[in-house]
Amino acid sequence: TRLLSQFFFADERVTRVVAEINGLDAELDPQQYLVLLNQLHLSQAHLLAVLEQIMEECIPTQRHSRDYLVKFPEELLVDNLGNHMLFAAECLLAGTFLEVEEGEGTQLRPQARELLCSLELVRMVLREQSLSQPSSYPEPVRAVLVQFDRLFAEFELSYVSSLVAVKSPEEIYRQQEIIVLFCETVERALRLGYLTQEMIDGYEPLLMFTIPRLAIISGLLIYPEGPLSLEQSPEQMSRVFSPFYNLLKKISRDLLRVLSVEELCLLERSLCTAE
Repeated sequence: TRLLSQFFFADERVTRVVAEINGLDAELDPQQYLVLLNQLHLSQAHLLAVLEQIMEECIPTQRHSRDYLVKFPEELLVDNLGNHMLFAAECLLAGTFLEVEEGEGTQLRPQARELLCSLELVRMVLREQSLSQPSSYPEPVRAVLVQFDRLFAEFELSYVSSLVAVKSPEEIYRQQEIIVLFCETVERALRLGYLTQEMIDGYEPLLMFTIPRLAIISGLLIYPEGPLSLEQSPEQMSRVFSPFYNLLKKISRDLLRVLSVEELCLLERSLCTAE
């Protein structure tokens, strides 16, 4: 049950699979090569998961900040992101540029080399510690973990930034404004009887259509100085709504500004259907 013992056996599995891959002729047995690659992927993922638990236990207050993750596109925030980063570093060190341009890959190679060297040092230190005192983490072990954690975070941010346009602080703030708009929209809809608390507690599928529709009305009429303000340019709006700037302007100009209170209420109630 000790984490260092778990790490020892996880590390053994990685070492064994790597040895099998190195001893195999991929051209003669491509099917077995693919099987071993998959085993390597799984064993490395398990190794990193155990290592993550060790760092949380050993250096919880010295972990490198991961605040930059909020800048990443949501589709990248998956459970195996760490394992993907390790694979990317190995490819870069081998001179293979699978996802990045060659120029960017060349710039990332020193970071990849540092990260992989640090991981090898971590594996060696933790193996020795698991065989000697598997219940303690002396200062040299902590120092190695702190360094690895920092290098991993720095490489992760640099690599992902070379793949996609990470969100700017301004865009993050704009998205937070939209979250507030949606929250205020739900609060207002509950107060006016458009929605019920039971619908929210029961995750009523209709809400996926209703809340965004009501939020657009609220953003254009009820909170006109908020994130849907048409006084700003499309570039100043969140990327969630900026592509629809002209449509929002047309809705506001041609429809909403001429509605009476009663007509607005009728419109919002009609938007609460799935049609």
